[in-house]
Order: sequence, then structure tokens, then C-alpha cells
Amino acid sequence: MTARSEIKELLDQVQSGKISTEDALKRLSDLPFKDLGHTKIDNHRELRTGYPEVIFCEGKTPEQIRNIMEYMSTQKTNILGTRANQDIYKFVSESLPQAEYNELARTITVKHAEIKQTKTSIAVLTAGTSDMPVAEEAAVTAELFGNRVERFFDVGVAGIHRLYDKLDQIRKARVIIVIAGMEGALPSIVGGLVAKPIIAVPTSIGYGASFNGLAALLGMLTSCASGVSVVNIDNGFGAAYMASMINKL
Repeated sequence: MTARSEIKELLDQVQSGKISTEDALKRLSDLPFKDLGHTKIDNHRELRTGYPEVIFCEGKTPEQIRNIMEYMSTQKTNILGTRANQDIYKFVSESLPQAEYNELARTITVKHAEIKQTKTSIAVLTAGTSDMPVAEEAAVTAELFGNRVERFFDVGVAGIHRLYDKLDQIRKARVIIVIAGMEGALPSIVGGLVAKPIIAVPTSIGYGASFNGLAALLGMLTSCASGVSVVNIDNGFGAAYMASMINKL
């Protein structure tokens, strides 16, 4: 249940005499945020932005993550946890058996509300197979946010004919996420071939001089093609969030 619908339900219950005004105020006190001691969950985020709070699991204990997801489940909102490992998933699934784990994306999802897919799509491209974990994080995020996603993996510049083979399908997307490590050239090439906004994601894949993704980041930031925006290194989630906002305009 979203904050908006919960407010409406509380007002209806007060008006019908099912609960007292005092009880309604107590329940409303949790609406801005819920203080779990270790975490303050932003209950108004979906009301303000259209998207619920997402859990960045790295650096949190399994107990904290499960505690957060258990509370969010009481709100009947769809839950996404990013950068989660198998141990965290096993611990969470003990109390939330409906939780799903994507090992490649390192995401945990718990679906409570129906997801209505957009008619328009987001295309997710990778330069190489090694970039797929970041791509899957982006794809899982975009799908949970209600977007139709088309995946095009391993279409990098080392064999550019692989990209041209899929170009007609890629052009059908409303927004394109392009993920690459090494020198990060793929977004610039795609930017010169399509008339859609591109969100480029540098990855930490590459040999020594790639500096864990810094070379790809700088290459994307200095892209010759127009219409290319760039998110942080390995930030598939951030790319998907922005792509979803564009796709739903």
C-alpha cells in the first residue's frame, strides 16, 4: 500500500467510525519515515518520486537487510535490494520465501504489487560478456519499475558487425542503456547511429590502464556523439532509474 492510499484508507476509517482519530494519528506518524533503529525508511519516497526506496545491501548486515525488507513487506510495496550476495539472500528468504535472487545481477526482489509494463521499451546493450552483471542489475531494476526491457549482450566494437545485426531492433527502444568497460567506446558509436537518448555505463572491466573503469568513464564523458549521458562506474541501477524516468515521460 502506498502512502497516498494509506492516508485515504485512514480517513475513510475515521469517517466510518472504525478507528478513532487518535489511532489514525498514531499510524500516520509512521508515514514520513519508519525508524528501525539502524535505518530510517522513507515511506514518502514513492509518493514524491514515483519509485519506492531501494536497498543498497553492500555494507549492511544480513540482519539489517532482512529487518528492512520485512518492514517494507508490511507496506505491500515491491522491494529491490542491490549488491546482495547469496548469503544475504538465504538469510532474507528464511522470513520472506517469496524473495527472488538474480545471481548475475546480485539483486533481491520481493514483489507484492502488480507490475504493469510500459508499451515502450528500454534497450540494454553490453560491449562484452564480462559487462553482463552490470547490465542485469540495470535490466532487473528497470523491469521492477514497470518497463519492458530488451537485452542485447556482447555487441562491442571488437566485432562491430554484431551491433549492426541488431540495430533495427535497438532503434525500436525509447531509451538505450549502453554498458562497456575497456576503453568505453560503444556508447559513442551507438550515439552516432540512433535517434534515442543514451545512458552510458562504464564498467570496471579491463586491463591495468583501464584503471578499474576510469578510462571508460573518461572516454564516455568525452564522447563525440551527442545525446550520450553518463552515470558512475558499474552503476547499472542508476542508469535504469534514469532510463525508466525517460521511458515513462
